[in-house]
Amino acid sequence: MPKERLKRKISGSEKQVEDVLEKQKEEDEDENLWNVVNDDEEDSSDSDGDIEESEEEFKIESDDENDEDHSNTDDEEEEEEEEEEDEEAETDDDEDLSEKTVGNGLRDESDVDGSDNDKISDSNIDNSKHNNDSTNQKKSKNTKKQGLKNKINENKNETKTVIEDEYADYDTSDEEDIRNTVGNIPMNWYDEYRHLGYDWDGNKILKPEGQDQLDAFLKRIDDPDFWRTVKDPQTGQEVKLTDEDVKLIRRIQGQKIPDETFDEYAPWIEWFTSEVMKTPIRKFPEHKRSFLPSKYEEKKVEKLARALKMGWIKTKEEQDKLRAKKEPQFYMLWQTDDQADEMRRIYKHIPAPKRHLPGHAESYNPPAEYLFDEKELKQWNKLKDSPWKRKLHFVPQKFDSLRKVPAYSRYIKERFLRCLDLYLCPRAIKMKLTIEPEALVPKLPSPRDLQPFPTVLSLEYVGHSDMIRTIDTDKTGQYLVSGSDDCTVKIWEINTGRCLKTIQTDAVIRSVKWCPNSSLSLILVASGNKVILLNPHVGDTLVCNKTDAVLKDAPTTDIIISERVRTTVEWREPEEDEYAKGYRAVLTHFKEVTQVTWHGRGDYFACVMPDGQNRSVLIGQVSKRRSQLPFSKPKGLVQCVLFHPSKPFLFVATQRHVRIYDLMKQMLVKKLLTNCKWISTMDIHPGGDNLLVATYDRKVLWFDLDLSTKPYQTLRLHGTAVRGVSFHKRYPLFASGSDDKSLIISHGMVYNDLMQNPLIVPLKRLQNHKSANDFGIFDVHFHPLQPWVFTSGADGTIKLYSN
Repeated sequence: MPKERLKRKISGSEKQVEDVLEKQKEEDEDENLWNVVNDDEEDSSDSDGDIEESEEEFKIESDDENDEDHSNTDDEEEEEEEEEEDEEAETDDDEDLSEKTVGNGLRDESDVDGSDNDKISDSNIDNSKHNNDSTNQKKSKNTKKQGLKNKINENKNETKTVIEDEYADYDTSDEEDIRNTVGNIPMNWYDEYRHLGYDWDGNKILKPEGQDQLDAFLKRIDDPDFWRTVKDPQTGQEVKLTDEDVKLIRRIQGQKIPDETFDEYAPWIEWFTSEVMKTPIRKFPEHKRSFLPSKYEEKKVEKLARALKMGWIKTKEEQDKLRAKKEPQFYMLWQTDDQADEMRRIYKHIPAPKRHLPGHAESYNPPAEYLFDEKELKQWNKLKDSPWKRKLHFVPQKFDSLRKVPAYSRYIKERFLRCLDLYLCPRAIKMKLTIEPEALVPKLPSPRDLQPFPTVLSLEYVGHSDMIRTIDTDKTGQYLVSGSDDCTVKIWEINTGRCLKTIQTDAVIRSVKWCPNSSLSLILVASGNKVILLNPHVGDTLVCNKTDAVLKDAPTTDIIISERVRTTVEWREPEEDEYAKGYRAVLTHFKEVTQVTWHGRGDYFACVMPDGQNRSVLIGQVSKRRSQLPFSKPKGLVQCVLFHPSKPFLFVATQRHVRIYDLMKQMLVKKLLTNCKWISTMDIHPGGDNLLVATYDRKVLWFDLDLSTKPYQTLRLHGTAVRGVSFHKRYPLFASGSDDKSLIISHGMVYNDLMQNPLIVPLKRLQNHKSANDFGIFDVHFHPLQPWVFTSGADGTIKLYSN
């Protein structure tokens, strides 16, 4: 049936057959000539390079084509040619149609020109063989030649047909026929070869014909399916994607499921049952935490609610309002040259500083003013041991031309030092804090708003012949008592400055204190190792007589005094001459007494003996004429003690600490850390919550007892040791005196509100004393009623400063 179709297609006569053969012969000769000129052994009509024949066979067949006089062909070859021609004639019309529809990329110009003629000639030859058995010799030669040629074309067409059918009909059953067996290797290894690899039979897969950019551009314009044509890197074939392939690729790019038939929203299959069992699997009850609200979540909600209330977290509406109020912010899209490049590998990379550009002095022909004269050269050589002080690190030189400049001798060393600087010197970002000086100084009120306070020297009490170590006033503010190294105690009238009485003692007076009880006229005097209860007989006569009556007869008691107290202190009645001086009781201690102080009620008093070790502090009672030792173990070298104005507390100051003891509970309440080397004296605020401590290392410490055990303020206002501090009983004032002869008056306001810190403002510096033996002011004491202050100095005078 296929032969009949071919015969119907070919309707020409023998003349037409001969004309066709002659035309085909001429085309073959032109084609062979073109191959010889281009030195191309391959057939130009094969654009895909998929022919599976070896080069030697191709040469033999081409030689057979060019040899027109070859007539000694064997009968076996003629029979094979006739069988192949019969098979070609029996091919279906569909194969012819498929060959015609092969793309532009699978055939050359030669294919387009000669493919139809080859088919016609093949069919004519086949027809002539079957119909005319008595053809001439010339015709048989042409038939043999054309048979060899048709064998080559048949192999080409079969290859093309296989390729087209495989990718057109999606049949990959014979894929191994064209599969490249080189494996998963870089295909650029075959760049220098004429083949791409090997098929399953071991034959070379030849490379397709190369195309330049112009050919590819023209093909892109002419071929409407160029956009869907891809190249197989393994075989070099151009594969045309079908609509289904394009649709699959687009679904994958759109992040969709590749299979269109897959239902994403299919009904859920319950692999496990959703029915709840009536009987529990576990037999123990649920935990309590499983049905109680979470404490952690409650705290988290409270924290978030507080943050919202305080404004730390903004709601979305508040954030939108704030964002609407803000002006648009502009920023640079690209960094400029003056900004450092950010390095991802190094956090906050700091580039190395660049070297300074050379100046005129480093030129090989510098101006004359840059050259050294004899004086400058001598100075430069003089700084040989300290080269960093030199103005230049080299001596400028002048040369006529650049070729006369010698090699720089220090080049290697300077390069080496530069490299050392780059990798040894650390580079770090330092946060520079710019603070104005006014911001560091606290905003304090003006001294005019803090009046009254002492500002001028009003009176000077002169009468002692040696240093005055201690002073005190009575509760009414009418009289002043002072103790000096001249072993005398003087009673002064404050308003007039007149000395009313002078009482002689046996040793240096180190401390005097007037009794705070207004119903008793008593003064404690520490003279040497004695403590004297003195009645000055000044002021109200009834009070003085009542004091003598109370202290005239010693009370009788059945309490047995311990041996430890008896060996420490001894109470005795004064003698007649001592009684005439005003002595009412004398306490003799085993060591020197340096300080005495009264309790607020005027019955108890304390004495300090620094050399007494564990017996350095004694507490005496006037009404019962007895003493007691509150401490059994030494805590350090005691400097001074104080009673709390309203609580049964005793402040004991050692060299570096201040301890507060509760006398009722007999326990340590608090220990204050002064962070100083040596404490000299201290004074307590009338409210009892603030303490002033003076030190020999030029500091005045303000302690807020309710705030901390460390100083609230450290005042460094003096240049030398501070020996006296004092609080005013009524006004918010305190003063400090030092060996630098200066008295500093400060405002110290203590508020009733515990949340408000005390206000401390230095007000006035007064300096009227004279120094003696490197001593200045020994004691400072305020007037009990007026904003006046008394100072006693080493110059033997007492000065009164008033407002």
